[in-house]
Amino acid sequence: MTDLTHLAVPGAEIAVRVTPKASRNALVLAEEGVRAYVTVVPEDGKANAAVVKLLAKALGVAKSRLVLVRGQTSRDKVFRLE
Repeated sequence: MTDLTHLAVPGAEIAVRVTPKASRNALVLAEEGVRAYVTVVPEDGKANAAVVKLLAKALGVAKSRLVLVRGQTSRDKVFRLE
């Protein structure tokens, strides 16, 4: 698991590229931003929930502090840390 605690600044917006139906759950810090790989299918917000869980753990914050700002149905998402 990638440690992203340096990004845990209140008000920070974190761009995430999501790959659903991956072989394992993982977060990777790439040049273009954070890449999230989740094993769940992108139906009924399941993939979004899995990404929030992964991201919150990597940031060391509660899941409730992450708000999806843009990209509800897109692979490219922007989360804000409240």
